[in-house]
Amino acid sequence: MKVGSFEFNMRELGGAMGDFGTLFPLAIGYIVVCGMNPAGLLVMMGLANVTTGLFYRLPMPIEPMKVLAVVAIAEQWPPSMVYASAFAMGVIWMIMSATGLMSLIARITPESVIRGIQVALGIMLAIQALQMIASGWVLGIVSIAVVLLLRQNRYAPAAVVLVFMGVVIIYIKGQFQGLPSPAFVWPGRGSFEMWETWQAMLRGGFSQLPLTATNAVIATAVLIRRYWPEQAVSEKQLALNMGIMNLVVPFFGGMPMCHGAGGLAGQYYFGARTGGANIMEGVIEIGLGLFLAGSIAGLFEAFPLAIVGAMMLLVGLELSKPIREMSLDWQLLPAVLTVVVALWTNMAYGFLVGMVVHHGWISRVHAPRCDQ
Repeated sequence: MKVGSFEFNMRELGGAMGDFGTLFPLAIGYIVVCGMNPAGLLVMMGLANVTTGLFYRLPMPIEPMKVLAVVAIAEQWPPSMVYASAFAMGVIWMIMSATGLMSLIARITPESVIRGIQVALGIMLAIQALQMIASGWVLGIVSIAVVLLLRQNRYAPAAVVLVFMGVVIIYIKGQFQGLPSPAFVWPGRGSFEMWETWQAMLRGGFSQLPLTATNAVIATAVLIRRYWPEQAVSEKQLALNMGIMNLVVPFFGGMPMCHGAGGLAGQYYFGARTGGANIMEGVIEIGLGLFLAGSIAGLFEAFPLAIVGAMMLLVGLELSKPIREMSLDWQLLPAVLTVVVALWTNMAYGFLVGMVVHHGWISRVHAPRCDQ
């Protein structure tokens, strides 16, 4: 069914499920370790997906902020600290958008560094995916074959088939037994103290900023221009999106959220082409939050990691493709150094090294000279 520029079909549903790979592990951690209310977390993510899908009429990934999520789970933050971190991020990204600072950073970031960031992210996803596949190599290989055979299938898209396979495996193993029955749960309210916002920034927020700027804003904007050149979304607008949603969601039990090049590549790879994918994903998440909040952590935890890993592996390889399009000249050096440093340390250092090499040396050495 097609409504205006929206499509609601199996291909779009497959694209919507292609974004689940990065959501599952971090959502489980937030719920199980940090004690967050599953209803609030999922409903807020679902509403953000529906809103962005309606507004942009494009696939627009909504994901957890990964650095903050990893730190919060590792340090076992209480829910109030998670809410405080989301609010702090909302304030920062509103400022980044309103002052034009995000647009300035995007303008001075060369294409070579952007591609380096994309490739580094793709490799990181592939490494994490292989670790997941290692939990069941046979199932992982079968899942990869399903993706390669059915990715373009309009009636049985790969992502939908894989999710169905995962549910069947859970049922065969008897892991549905003991889970609470479906019941309506209204999302609770989130609250925090203002001093917790500064603590959250010190403990994880400041480390999150470079990753968000490069992956969630710059690289995502580049991918949108690549996939839908006639519907480009500016870096300033993406920063504004994140500012607005992170100022709202913590008061209703939501986690810090952002966009992401990996999520967008996953949506596109598995078939998403319109805002219908976001709307369907959002409706699924809202339904899970409202009716399966009591059992969602158990369901996510029981879902076969090898299937999720197979999906992530192929998305990671897809995201790494831009490096092949670069010519073998001096512009390749910042891209390669960005990838190497990002993988060796983190994305922020990779970005900084690539920028320094490009602006501090290559742009000067290869700058055109006027005849005297």
